[in-house]
Amino acid sequence: MVRLTRIYTRGGDAGETSLGDGSRIPKHDLRVAAYGTVDEANATVGLARLHAAGEADAMLGRIQNDLFDLGADLCTPEAGRRAVGALRIVAAQVLRLEREIDALNAELKPLDSFVLPGGTPCAAYLHLSRTVVRRAERLVDELARTAEINPEALKYLNRLSDHLFVLGRHVNDKGARDVLWVPGANR
Repeated sequence: MVRLTRIYTRGGDAGETSLGDGSRIPKHDLRVAAYGTVDEANATVGLARLHAAGEADAMLGRIQNDLFDLGADLCTPEAGRRAVGALRIVAAQVLRLEREIDALNAELKPLDSFVLPGGTPCAAYLHLSRTVVRRAERLVDELARTAEINPEALKYLNRLSDHLFVLGRHVNDKGARDVLWVPGANR
């Protein structure tokens, strides 16, 4: 599908980049910010994977692949010349996240407070990933106000932030190492 023979092309030296349909847009365009933030989220998931093992690592590996799919989806406009047959996030990917969330959450005690990022290194990185995914979600939502986007893309990001939160609790010894917010603790 992808073959990279040259890493630099000089095509972006004037502040423009190519989309998946070949069209050129400024690098500061909202679409580029959206899929660039998805790429940033993928990098933070990679950091979490350095501390993950077993099924948690397998889940994160699937998520990283999905995030590349999502980046491809967002960089190919729905109405662009290569829209037909373009790689798009599909409902099955969202449903997989939901199934994993439900399975992980079934092993956790309900929360009586908000969870602060921390506990184990993996959980801390998952919380970082969650916040970057939320930013990507906001950007994709803003993009959807002015351009047609795949609705499954926004659903995927929304579900993914929930997944990362629940997985963060799970890798914190199923919530035993969660760091809970104590309102007004330092007054």
